Amino acid sequence: MHNKKLVHSITPFTLLDYPNHPACILWFAGCNMKCSYCYNPEIVFGKGKYSLSEINFFLKSRKHLLDGVVLSGGECLLYPDVIPLMRELKAMGYLIKIDTNGSMPIRLKQLIEVGLVDYVALDFKAPLQKTQWITRADFYHSFLACLNLLQETRIPFEVRTTVHSNLLDDKDLKQQIQVLERHGYSGNYYIQSFRNGVKTLTELPHSVNRDYSGLSTKAIQLVMR
Repeated sequence: MHNKKLVHSITPFTLLDYPNHPACILWFAGCNMKCSYCYNPEIVFGKGKYSLSEINFFLKSRKHLLDGVVLSGGECLLYPDVIPLMRELKAMGYLIKIDTNGSMPIRLKQLIEVGLVDYVALDFKAPLQKTQWITRADFYHSFLACLNLLQETRIPFEVRTTVHSNLLDDKDLKQQIQVLERHGYSGNYYIQSFRNGVKTLTELPHSVNRDYSGLSTKAIQLVMR
């Protein structure tokens, strides 16, 4: 397990990706979605460069500088070996945040049940009718399973959507808000504006980014990022 190279790259320090905690990010190579707006093609199609032994060595050296570790990608939950890695991170005293595309509810449930997850960022890619077109995959109902699981377990989590104006519009976001409300979600719903000028999996026109917070409802507040 320790010689397997699953991590493509490391962001050694961030104050933005784990709420209220200094952290690092481990970017896991590979993904089971191919979102057209994804700006990490080198991670989605790339291979791991760091072995889990190297990751452990790095994190042991950062124990007094960081509170948490963000597991991102790609999709970090694709790999069974993420479980023993997370056990070692917890043994070092780190908080663990998972960034997930919502495709792996069974593994997410397993990790939560054994106490390895402290925070989850769950991507809500698109409404049902656009999910396959945008992601090139069919994990909409897996996303709902992840949402329901997080609601039941009460692990701190957030729901977020990246918006490119050629892919999602007001009508789509309103549908997504309605889905969240039907499943009992309330609170902040984070909208991430597409970053123009970056390489993406599919060549896209310029996105007209704007403030969608006016779509907020009594239960759900759209927060722009």
